[in-house]
Parts: sequence; C-alpha cells; structure tokens
Amino acid sequence: MISAVVFDCDGVLVDSEPIADEVWALVLAEAGYTMTPEDAVACLGTSEPTTYAYYAERADVLPYEEHMAAIDEIRVPVYEERLEAFPDAFDTVQSLAAQGIPMAVASSSRRPDLDSKLALTGLDRYFDAFVGGDEVEHGKPAPDVYLEAARRLGVPPADCVAIEDAEHGATAAVAAGMRAVMIKRDGSISPNHASVSELTSDLLTAWMWRF
Repeated sequence: MISAVVFDCDGVLVDSEPIADEVWALVLAEAGYTMTPEDAVACLGTSEPTTYAYYAERADVLPYEEHMAAIDEIRVPVYEERLEAFPDAFDTVQSLAAQGIPMAVASSSRRPDLDSKLALTGLDRYFDAFVGGDEVEHGKPAPDVYLEAARRLGVPPADCVAIEDAEHGATAAVAAGMRAVMIKRDGSISPNHASVSELTSDLLTAWMWRF
C-alpha cells in the first residue's frame, strides 16, 4: 500500500506557471526573442537550467546567472503580489497532514524559489521534506528529485505516489519507482498516466489504497 505522497509544486500546489511564463517572456523579449505557447509547453516541468538551455539555443540570452537574476528581479515581487495556492491543493494538503500522512515536495524550482512560493501561500508548514531542482544532479525527467524526496521522507519510492501536472515530471516519478497521478485541471486526460481534474484528500487516499 502507498504510505506517502510527493507533490510537484508549480501547477500542482501553486498557480505559478502563468506568472513564470509572463516573466520569461519579458526577459526573452529584451533579448529579441518572442516566446510562443509551444515554447512554454516544451519547457513545462523541466529544471531552470534545462529551460535556460532551451532558450539559449534560440536566442542571444545573457549568461545563466545574469539571466536568472533578471528573471528573479521581476518574478519575486510579482509572486509576492499575485501568487496563490490552488484551493483544491491547499485543502487536500491540510487534510492529509491532519491524517498524519507523510508528504514531500519535489520541484524543478531552485530551493530558495521553492521555499519562497510555499511560504507565501502558507503551504510550507504541512510538509515533512522539500527538494529543489538545484539540490540534485539531474533534473526532471530524470528521477533524481523524486528519489531524494523519498530518501528525506525515509519511505521507499515504491511506497510513494507522486502528483504531477507535467509529463516530464510524471516520467521522473515513475523512473524513481513511484506511482504517478497527473492533475489536469483543464479536464484533459494524460495518455500515459492516471489523471484527475481536481485534487481531494478522499480521492488521494482512495488512490493510495488502490495502489
């Protein structure tokens, strides 16, 4: 039986992806590149170094550290003003925590950025472990971040279910030996993984027993 839940952050717990896309588009525009919806989809769920490498192949961007500093200069105050947790995710996390179910966050975001998003939305208090993309060698779709999350929880990966919104992330979770459930709030269905349109604690505990 599954005994622990590992959540991705962006697009699963917090509604940060539209903000991030806006900010990347602004910074890329300064480099003369027009970001497309197809670019956003290609980078969904990948680490920031991977996203940077994707655009570095297509635009004359600043060196990585300078580029990310430009991103953060815009993104941080916007997060402070606009970032919110998804209501279904917040309620689910609260309920699972009250039941004593071990939970971790395994994100492609850099750890300081991850910590900030969870603190701003009040989600940080409910988790037992956190892993940022800069804390492991290989980003999603490699399994590293999920393996590290399981290690920090002290739970075998096979006893964890991962909640993801991106195929890259679900692939990473499965490669780590976890079950993966995708949250698809637009009502679409993943062709490769179990998917739901809304998170609820009852649904997740049902999935945990099913697995």
